Amino acid sequence: MDTLTRMRTFVEVVDAGGFSAAARKLGRSKALISKYVKELEDELGTRLMNRTTRRLSLTELGQAYYRDAGEILQRVDDLQDMVRDRHGEPTGLLRVACPRTFGDGFVGMAMMEFVAANPAIKLDLRLDDRFVDLVDEGFDCAIRITEMQDSSLIARKLAEYRFVIAARRDVVATHGRPQHPDDLTDLPCVIDSNLRSRFSWRFNVDGNRHTVQVAGRVEVNSPMAVRLAILCGLGYGSVPYIIVRDDLEAGTMEVVLEEYEAVTPGIYVVYPHRRHLSAKVRAFVDFMAEWFAKFDGENCRGA
Repeated sequence: MDTLTRMRTFVEVVDAGGFSAAARKLGRSKALISKYVKELEDELGTRLMNRTTRRLSLTELGQAYYRDAGEILQRVDDLQDMVRDRHGEPTGLLRVACPRTFGDGFVGMAMMEFVAANPAIKLDLRLDDRFVDLVDEGFDCAIRITEMQDSSLIARKLAEYRFVIAARRDVVATHGRPQHPDDLTDLPCVIDSNLRSRFSWRFNVDGNRHTVQVAGRVEVNSPMAVRLAILCGLGYGSVPYIIVRDDLEAGTMEVVLEEYEAVTPGIYVVYPHRRHLSAKVRAFVDFMAEWFAKFDGENCRGA
């Protein structure tokens, strides 16, 4: 048994959170998976894992080995992809991170269409509303809704992404229609804790960025939950246009302070700097760019 196979097995056990889960993922027996990890520890002359009947944890050396082993295996996979690139067909496992709300919706549909169009690709899509560390967590790329500031990543913009301040019509009738962003300070607001400036909403006032401090009884970590809170009359919410588009068209909600909307974030596909960009990532990035170019821009931006 070669060291790379043992190393890959160890990483899969850690990623899966246990031997049984790793065995199911790899299609091997739990006994064989355990054997490979034990052989790796014997080869290294140290214990990498602490095993109990209920949980698995890494030793200090195990944590360091896991981190570096992941980078080594990624380089090996990249090298194999580089050779396969000469045949022109994207192939292999593609690990993508994406915010849950968008992975469950139209962005997820684009990814599934990519897999359908590339039969040699296997997709591992992880939906998480936090910003994952692509390198440390072993992702090939990620979809992000943000204003790109991280220079350590390569980013390709796919589309604009409009946020609006929306409220139920009777809430506006009761509390009044804000005429200036500062009016929100005295109004009930729904807070999305996923936003980096969750209590500080930004607007464009006379061409300058203007920040307003907001507060409310409801704080959530999902734009879909913001929509639900708005629908229940719990306040004004900063929410992606695409999520409340149907409510706005139905007249259930209305947009306020439209003339003060700040510079909108964009939808990006991001990936780490590498000397060689694998065929699978390049094909995915190009596909997503073409898909969004065909996608009706009004769905993201609104009128």
